[in-house]
Amino acid sequence: MNISFVLKRARKMDYGAMYRTAKMLTKKSRKNRFWLMADMARCAVRYNAGYVDYKIAEMYRLSDGQRSTQITRGISNNIVARMNDKKFWHFFDNKDEFNQLFSRQVGRDWLSMRKADEQQFAEFVKGRTELFCKPLDGSSGQGIIKCTEKDFADPSALYARLRENNIGIVEECVKQHEAIARLCPTSVNTIRVATLLGDKKEGIVYAYIRIGNGKVMDNVDCGGMAAPIDLETGIISGVGANKAGEVFETHPMTGQRIPGTQIPYWEEVREMCLKAMRVVPQVRYVAWDVAITPNGPIFIEGNSFPSHAIPQFAAHFPDGIGILPRFEEFIDL
Repeated sequence: MNISFVLKRARKMDYGAMYRTAKMLTKKSRKNRFWLMADMARCAVRYNAGYVDYKIAEMYRLSDGQRSTQITRGISNNIVARMNDKKFWHFFDNKDEFNQLFSRQVGRDWLSMRKADEQQFAEFVKGRTELFCKPLDGSSGQGIIKCTEKDFADPSALYARLRENNIGIVEECVKQHEAIARLCPTSVNTIRVATLLGDKKEGIVYAYIRIGNGKVMDNVDCGGMAAPIDLETGIISGVGANKAGEVFETHPMTGQRIPGTQIPYWEEVREMCLKAMRVVPQVRYVAWDVAITPNGPIFIEGNSFPSHAIPQFAAHFPDGIGILPRFEEFIDL
């Protein structure tokens, strides 16, 4: 064991957060909180797992063999560092650049706030009923503002407010397919498709649908849930699960059953992502967020630093074997 590595990890640990997580898990795991903290520290050193990894993957119930199959924060970060040349991240991290590069697949009207003056902005919003206003970079839905018709009454004031809030791009809202809207109509429920240009294999590593739960965003950091999709059929193959560890066979708002739902235009989703993964080959591991419209799939965005939270949810791996074996089909770990 590398002692310097162990000491470095020990210095970086957030012991307060670990304690709070252990306290929260005590009832669920039926284990002593100090045992849980010690076990978290062990998993941090041995499996590069943070306390959030430990909670989401329910590592307290797993054997060492099962733990070694989880895509923890450290492992995920290492994959990104190996696969994605940071000099090319801007094509994905900058929403303006992404929309230009993948304009055909984005398939909606948008305006760059970096380039538009007040008059151009007023022309763009004329006749609109809703718009999504996003910062140029950011993740987990942070900084996104949804504007409605009442906001467009004074375009000059809205323009100033959006500039003040560092909004970089304004987009027309996406109308999603009825089959997806039935799951939760308050949000655009996007498909997260991860592609990998691996050394051993190239293609789609995993796909999940993210479903909102009453908010405008479907993101799991905003209270949403995720469910796995069978890569061959496009059918949702498991329950919805969220970061709190709650599991849903049916959606709590709509009563719609989640497993068994067919994703429309699935073959088109696959083809679009597989083609797009070769556009910037220096970024080999990308998580694409895809919306399903009545006319087919479109891109919402691409992520050069994919979150590892969704493919960790314990509810999707009842046998305790995580998703790392799937990555090992593509690359050596």
